[in-house]
Amino acid sequence: MTYLLKKIAYALLVLLGVVMLVFIMFQGFGDPARMVVGQTGDKKTLDNIRRDLYLDQPKWKQFVLYLNDVSPIGIHTSVEIEQKKLKGFFIGSGTRLGVKLPYLRRSYQSKKEVGQVLMEALPGTLMLAFAAMLFAILVGIFLGVVAAVKKDTWMDSSALVASIAGISAPSFFMAIIIAYGFGVLLHAYTGLPLTGSWFDIDEVTGEKYLTLKNLVLPAFTLGIRPLAIITQLTRSSMLDVLSQDYIRTARAKGMGERTVIWKHALRNALNPVITAITGWFAELLAGAFFVEYIFGWKGIGKVTVDALEKLDYPVVMGAVLFSASIFVLINLLADLLYRYIDPRISQAG
Repeated sequence: MTYLLKKIAYALLVLLGVVMLVFIMFQGFGDPARMVVGQTGDKKTLDNIRRDLYLDQPKWKQFVLYLNDVSPIGIHTSVEIEQKKLKGFFIGSGTRLGVKLPYLRRSYQSKKEVGQVLMEALPGTLMLAFAAMLFAILVGIFLGVVAAVKKDTWMDSSALVASIAGISAPSFFMAIIIAYGFGVLLHAYTGLPLTGSWFDIDEVTGEKYLTLKNLVLPAFTLGIRPLAIITQLTRSSMLDVLSQDYIRTARAKGMGERTVIWKHALRNALNPVITAITGWFAELLAGAFFVEYIFGWKGIGKVTVDALEKLDYPVVMGAVLFSASIFVLINLLADLLYRYIDPRISQAG
């Protein structure tokens, strides 16, 4: 329990640091009030919007108010709760203390709540990250095991060269190459589209329907780097485990080689691999920006890049905070899972 409380405290400190960084980064990048009303707004309208956005307050107070909005525990007046449509449990009258969903404010462009914008984009990002990670896990662990078992053969060398190439190539570069190669040059053979989201709209009925073929290229592209890492970690860990005494004992008892490798050796070799998987999954969820943008895949990454182009800073700030929260949460779960799998860590802690 003490370990868990420490981890939660560290996570909250990290998120507080992210909030400070995000707030400071987007100070001075244009006039938010002007972005809301455009170039034709009169002075009275601009002054009203600046008051609504707290831009007439000192910077320190703007930060405190922003922190109060994005925090799950905040103090708000009844008027603010009504205007911002805050969802949660509040106590008191007038100025009220409450536990609530974080309020990420509203988009300058669409006037929608940023939370709503991100929730609409989240299914696409989740689908892409799960598909990419599933591809990386299945292929990466298989290649790592084969490379370890066939050490110093052409299979081992090929797996190592391919993994080094996968690690070295940036995702945005691979996205361009794969999009052009499979979506343009080989489109007649693959039938895979260059761009597209997880749904299409029927031209007759106007209804949405699932189109998983649009997922193939972005998931393959996004999964290349974690696949390379998982391959190398699996190989290294398997080589270490295969040299242990209990593996030699299992072989001496007449166990089949397949059972020794896949049931005994692999299970004990997975600890560092699980850490890499959880870490990379968090990164995929939080940072598939360029891959989503290049393939036109509607997810948080594409929404963020589009918002950045339009100087829609509440969406960008909200996306950064949301991504950081996912990253922190998944790493917390990874630490707990790691302690569960390896009892030695629990005893040491």
